[in-house]
Amino acid sequence: MTKTVFALFLIGFINLSCSQDSNRELYTNSNEKLAYNQANLLEQTNNDIANSRQNAITKTIQQASPAIVGINVTEIKQVVYQDPFFNDPFFRRFFGKNYGSRVQEYKVQGLGSGFIISPDGYILTNHHVAGNASKVVVTTTDGKRYDADIIGSDMVSDVALLKIKGNNFPYLKLGNSDDILIGEWAIAFGNPFGLFDLNSKPTVTVGVISNVGINFLHPDEPQNRVYRNMIQTDAAISSGNSGGPLLNALGEVIGMNTIIYSTANSQQGSGSIGIGFSIPINRVKKIVDLLKSKSNMDRDFWTGIDVRNIDKDIANYLGIQERDGVVVFGFQSNSPADKAGIKPGDIIIAIDGQPVNKIDDFQIFIGDSFVGDTKQLTIIRDNKEIKKSLVLDKYVGKNRGR
Repeated sequence: MTKTVFALFLIGFINLSCSQDSNRELYTNSNEKLAYNQANLLEQTNNDIANSRQNAITKTIQQASPAIVGINVTEIKQVVYQDPFFNDPFFRRFFGKNYGSRVQEYKVQGLGSGFIISPDGYILTNHHVAGNASKVVVTTTDGKRYDADIIGSDMVSDVALLKIKGNNFPYLKLGNSDDILIGEWAIAFGNPFGLFDLNSKPTVTVGVISNVGINFLHPDEPQNRVYRNMIQTDAAISSGNSGGPLLNALGEVIGMNTIIYSTANSQQGSGSIGIGFSIPINRVKKIVDLLKSKSNMDRDFWTGIDVRNIDKDIANYLGIQERDGVVVFGFQSNSPADKAGIKPGDIIIAIDGQPVNKIDDFQIFIGDSFVGDTKQLTIIRDNKEIKKSLVLDKYVGKNRGR
């Protein structure tokens, strides 16, 4: 009896233990399955969040960044100074005013931005970045450095074309700047303040197209640089961004970042206040075609004409009404203006169909020309509207006038 009870108890204990082990295994499997499901759910959630963060802007930045380059330039400048020992009337009288003068050369380092436009290494940047450089070094986003050749450069349009040796470079697609929408996204790439040198990666800023079709002269070099049909953007552009691309949300280059309005007192400290300008890419493409083909880009023409704004004083002097346009105040004999039959007192109101409201308009439409170009002038003479063809001849002489 005792043995039987003990046996039953022992069997019951064993069965109970087996039951508990079975429950523990079921509980463990259940926890593992729950943890697995939670991990999958978390991963899916993270993927959904990551996918939701991807948009046209981030995709464009990812695709375009490898084609952006930093540009470091070395320019040799000359300074002529007079040795104080020879800066005496006695020496200047007997040996000439240049006696004792010295020419000192020094290197100036500069930086800017650029972007690759073909797999064989053609690069676009501004003339004021690399056009006068004696040495240009291009840094790509993989940290490699290349000596670049200057294929050609145009001061007036502020465009320079460089070339580095190699193949299969990442490059950007050039878009159509005539198809820009005011208010659409604008993405600016570049090397502000030399930050590209820190990690070989471009800085990216995003804004919108603020305005289009803006014409102006360079404030410091009005006779040398003409900016036509410029694109205005509030995407931040600062010192060092010059020469970098402005892209739309499709990843197409629509402009080249070039100039900003800033409250800074020096170029090194120029930062964005939300007013930046880019050269429209269609204008850049025309200049690039000329530079590549080594076409004649002679801009050393003259008009031989002196024009003035028609302000109140000029209007009273000429006995005319104050109005938009520029008046021919004088010209040189046997000049292009003389040959075209232009006379003092003529009021120029349009050039090639573009309205001329002030002297800046005249300088922009004439200044962005080449030797041999013919400009169609619309003129008011004796209260009648007439047309004159002005052929821009090669400059000869001292006082050419524009």
